[in-house]
Amino acid sequence: MDDKEIIDILTISALKNAIEFDGTPNKKAVMGKLMAQRKDLRSKAKEIIPLLDKIINEISEKDLETQKKLLLEKDPDALKEEEFQEEEKDLPELPNRDKYDKIIMRLAPYPSGALHIGNARMVVLNDEYVKRNDGELILFFDDTIGSPKILRETNPEKAKYVLPEAYDLIKEGLDWLDVKYSKIYYKSDRLDIYYEHCEELIKQNLAYVCFCKAGEFREKFKKRKKECPHRSQSIKKNLEEWNKMLNGVYHETEAVVRLKTGMDQKDPALRDQIIMRISEAEHPRAGNKYIIWPMLEFSWAVDDHLIGATHILRGSDLIKEDFIEKFIWDHYNWKIAEFLHYGRINFPDMRLSKTEARNQIEKGIYDGWDDPRTWSLQSLDKRGIKPEALRKALLDLGMSLSGITFSVNWLYAKNQDIIDEISNRYFFVENPVKVIVKNVAFDHFTAEPLLLPSAPEKGVREIECTAKKNRLEVYISEKDAKDIKPNDIFRLKDLLNVSILSVDLKEKKINANFHSQVLNRDFPIFQWVPENFRINVSILKPNGKLSEGYGEINLKKIPMRKTIQFERYGFVNPIRFENNTLFCYFTH
Repeated sequence: MDDKEIIDILTISALKNAIEFDGTPNKKAVMGKLMAQRKDLRSKAKEIIPLLDKIINEISEKDLETQKKLLLEKDPDALKEEEFQEEEKDLPELPNRDKYDKIIMRLAPYPSGALHIGNARMVVLNDEYVKRNDGELILFFDDTIGSPKILRETNPEKAKYVLPEAYDLIKEGLDWLDVKYSKIYYKSDRLDIYYEHCEELIKQNLAYVCFCKAGEFREKFKKRKKECPHRSQSIKKNLEEWNKMLNGVYHETEAVVRLKTGMDQKDPALRDQIIMRISEAEHPRAGNKYIIWPMLEFSWAVDDHLIGATHILRGSDLIKEDFIEKFIWDHYNWKIAEFLHYGRINFPDMRLSKTEARNQIEKGIYDGWDDPRTWSLQSLDKRGIKPEALRKALLDLGMSLSGITFSVNWLYAKNQDIIDEISNRYFFVENPVKVIVKNVAFDHFTAEPLLLPSAPEKGVREIECTAKKNRLEVYISEKDAKDIKPNDIFRLKDLLNVSILSVDLKEKKINANFHSQVLNRDFPIFQWVPENFRINVSILKPNGKLSEGYGEINLKKIPMRKTIQFERYGFVNPIRFENNTLFCYFTH
């Protein structure tokens, strides 16, 4: 295979990826898919990477329409929709459903920020199972301490911790998704419960206070399946050290409590797990009242038993938590709940990190938790994504244990099914180019495009335009202007046809002559905005970039937070109108 053939394969792959994600190719996604599909290229990976870097840089500089043209030149069938038989997708039944009089499940968000699209799968699956089984769903804030004080002081941008506002942000997101829960618990209210059970385990010689440094324990004992010296301490000694921990004698990283799960476990991650640790960080609800905090697996072993959880749903990457819960339940002879797992989802081109979002918000780079770059539920709502569309897109993934790459176009397609028939149409021209039409046969004309072509009964909107001395001035988008040349004829939608005299994209000006007024579908049809009756429009895209241009005057009186469609551009959600500018979030 020669270099030209490899370059063609890379270019087609990168163009497809760019078009799928609004014009911005993702190198990692392109390379990963290519290596998976073309085993013959794996041996050439080192040669391919610099070629792909160059191709991606070139593609990124082109607009979406140009990318589509280039792709079709190389692969004429690339954009054709594949015919497929849509499967009837449904969730499997809950295991051993008949054993339980009532199904009890729980949501366990960590309140470090708003729920984002990645968290929503856990939420939707739990809620759906509970609703289908007439069960009970509990909201249980997993608000343990997070990163220790030392990390927050030395590397605050990497630290994870509870944000006071996150509790309400999470509840807002659940309300938006129509999730119903019966009660709310907070782990930060339950420290005394964890202390009680930890002390019991120490008294029963199933837990011990360990003073090994993390690296020392890992290298000298965990990897070698050897017991550390503290494991053989007497119960009396462990209780004394436990009380010293509670009384603040030891500081962060100086002591932990380990559960005797066994140093001979096959999986090193399961060998004598930490169940309690010291953190001197302040908690937004508990303040500095507590300095000993439970690890996730231990707290859930206690709480899932106490709330009577019948089914616990979590990602396949968290199966380790199952082991710790079962280990403690078996020890206490508690009833064992059912575990359900689902595979991980890969969200290419989305930075789904609440810590990253928090940092960007604090720096003023993101405009709050509803900034589209957070992909929070609040941001999806503000963009005009309907909660039922997100629910359906996530439920369609089912409970597969296989890893899934989530295409945001699945969500967009389901959302369009909902909003297409309720979103009025309007004209918007991005990066406007002025068109001067001479020899116009009228002084005043009112165009009457339909508000919603699929529902003519909704009526029309009126767009007035005036010609002075047989000269009409309107704007079209730069994207359309790039497609025309002298002697071309195109139609200004619902207005008239023009013949091009000259095109000057540098000056953003086109000279044209009036050609005719009767609709001729052989001519390209462009949306337009008149010079004298227009407003400014600014659209915030999911990548944080602004798209700007002019919109028709009727946009002055539309309701806010109700999706509309800019013809041949896309759906947007109007947010505010001020200073003759309509500011919108891009929907899709």
